[in-house]
Amino acid sequence: MTRRTYRGRVIWRGTANGEALCSSEPLSFYGGIDLSSGVVTEQGHPLLGQSVAGRVLVFPRGKGSTVGSYALLRLAKQGLAPAGLVMASCDTTVAVGAIIAEVPCVDLLDLSELATGQRVVIEGEDVWTE
Repeated sequence: MTRRTYRGRVIWRGTANGEALCSSEPLSFYGGIDLSSGVVTEQGHPLLGQSVAGRVLVFPRGKGSTVGSYALLRLAKQGLAPAGLVMASCDTTVAVGAIIAEVPCVDLLDLSELATGQRVVIEGEDVWTE
């Protein structure tokens, strides 16, 4: 399989390796994800019923309350956070959440070539698929 490499802007530097979970829709960590299971609960969302735990979450941007930062931290403390975040445009709420939860996060990427199920690696500002 050919490795495709992308370079984005680092929000929180780190390394993550996991299966991609991709959405074309924004997602809220507070109100959109069950904080006791890591499962997306937002009605009508394309990821409804899927777990973000241990996966590289690929989505355009966050949405919702600033409490979402702490929701991401809570998920991390319970071992239910995404392994990494890949975004088109990282909003302040997700940026703060990624930093305090120490979840690798990269933005300013074209997400159109990433698909659910691909193996995605984040290493600093580089994101690649395997």
